Amino acid sequence: MLFRRGSKRRRPERARHPVEEIFGITFRDEELLRRALTHRSYAHENSLPQGQTYERLEFLGDAVLDVVISEYLYRRHAELGEGDLTRIRSYLVNMNSLADMARSLGLGEHIYLSRDERADGGEDKSSILADALEALIGAVYLDRGLEETERVCLRIFGDKLEKALSGRMDYDYKSQLQELLVKERGALPRYRLREEGPDHRKVFHAVVFVENKRLGQGSGSSKKEAEQEAARDALRKMGRC
Repeated sequence: MLFRRGSKRRRPERARHPVEEIFGITFRDEELLRRALTHRSYAHENSLPQGQTYERLEFLGDAVLDVVISEYLYRRHAELGEGDLTRIRSYLVNMNSLADMARSLGLGEHIYLSRDERADGGEDKSSILADALEALIGAVYLDRGLEETERVCLRIFGDKLEKALSGRMDYDYKSQLQELLVKERGALPRYRLREEGPDHRKVFHAVVFVENKRLGQGSGSSKKEAEQEAARDALRKMGRC
């Protein structure tokens, strides 16, 4: 086929990756998307450089998401004081909230994990799901800029934002559980904690008991968050959440 001088051959459009369909965008740099989905176990199994994992993108995405949510709340809700702004942001931007969102989007099956990690249920681990979602947000920011990243984030978190702003936040699960147990059983809940991971990226796991009976469990990036998730799990199992 002949082309006129100076004309450019159009590149065929590539098929969209399922994650691009979920986010409603097409990455200009496909490598950024791949990196945002690559867990360290997969990199190790396939002898990839450490820089090919999502960890640096996750660091960036965490900061970008914080800014997007903070600015949205600040600009559109002048009636909210600092305390309310902080509580709503914390309700939205924490490991378990992000993991729940990643699950609802179906991201787990698209994360590149080693065979052992996937066999161990890695695609449903809260820490992996939350990190991958933040990494994807970081990748969108680098690929498309802040305005497009804001659109993607608000599309993903819109329903949860509205729930928080309508006052339907039940984030103090520990207090709810304690009040319920004292009222119905005359006993206080106890929490057992353990931690794992390096100092700069620790994950805490909590189990809540009452009278030596295990009621629920949860994980988080802080002791408080892990205990809240354990209490929420207990309330859910008791049909109260």
